[in-house]
Order: sequence, then C-alpha cells, then structure tokens
Amino acid sequence: MENDNHNLTADEHITDIDPLVSAIIKVANQRDKAAFGYLFSHFMPKIRAFGLQRLNQQGLAMDLVQETMTTVWTKSHLYNADKGSVATWVFTIMRNQCFDMLRRVQHNREDAFGDDIWPLYDVAVNQDNNPDHKLTAKLLAHLDALPLAQRQVVQGIYMQELTQQELADALKVPIGTIKSRLRLGLEKLKSFLETQHD
Repeated sequence: MENDNHNLTADEHITDIDPLVSAIIKVANQRDKAAFGYLFSHFMPKIRAFGLQRLNQQGLAMDLVQETMTTVWTKSHLYNADKGSVATWVFTIMRNQCFDMLRRVQHNREDAFGDDIWPLYDVAVNQDNNPDHKLTAKLLAHLDALPLAQRQVVQGIYMQELTQQELADALKVPIGTIKSRLRLGLEKLKSFLETQHD
C-alpha cells in the first residue's frame, strides 16, 4: 500500500514524465472526469480494434471498451507505476475482460440466440398451418403467462431486438440477471408450447 500511496501523491513529479500516469492519478485521487476522458480517448480505439479481432462483433467490441474502461475508472487507485506502464495495466484489464466475455459467449450461446426455441414454433406452424400473425398472437399469449421480469427480457430480446447489454442498462440490473431471466423465460415458453403441441 505504501507504494500505491507514494505513486498517487507524486502528482507534480509524474505530470511532466507521462500524461497517462498523470491522468490515472487524477482519476484515482479526484475522480477527475476530464482526465478519464483523456484516458478513454487514448485507449478506446486500441481496445475496440482488439475486441473486433478477438470477438468478431462490433457490439461485443464496444462492450469490451465499456467494461475495460469502467474497470479503469473504479480501480484506478490500484495502479502502481513501479509494476509497469499505464498501457500495460489497462491492456491487462482488457485481456482479462475479453477472456471473460469469450467464456460467457461460449457458455451462454443458447441464451444469446435462443435458437432452441424456434423449432417449436416451426412445428406449430406446420401442424396448424397458421400464418405468422396468428403465431405471434400465440407467442404473445404465452408471454403474458410469464412473470413480469422474464417477460420484459424475452420481449426486449426477441421483439424489440435489444442486446442483452442494452436491456441490462435499461432495467438497471447486471447482465447475469438478464441471462438467467432469459433462460428461465425460454424454458417456460418451451414447456407451454410442448404442452400445447403434444
């Protein structure tokens, strides 16, 4: 901790040496938004390019920027100049966030796309020869049977075509909560449809 304190109070000495270090000290000590803006504009293109290369999606690349820079804002006091440059520290956070995102994408692929629910709708169409608008009405009828929290998420993902992150932001809940509500909602919808078409 002594090193951290020394680094963070050495404002006037470090400012001339490295503007990134100066900026992170101001963020840590003063929650300086202008200094954070400088860090954000410096690192955003690099993080975005890394995210596009690793995650292959513009939306996920921007999620990586957001998650990395949020961590920089909340944990700036943990930066220690003796252990490496600001860039090394930020890119370590970025890589860790990227690995976490890749794991979540793999683990929750069914949550992200919910493809497993649509064959049941295809069966319903083939059996009943219903046009799409009647199918949508059935879907809406089943959605009404879901608890509010699950219904909001399923409607947001499939009807409003929001991303899970956009829904999490709109509902002010963690993205993990969105994923679990979506999973539960899809399971209930599947059980409704299986019961109806047995």
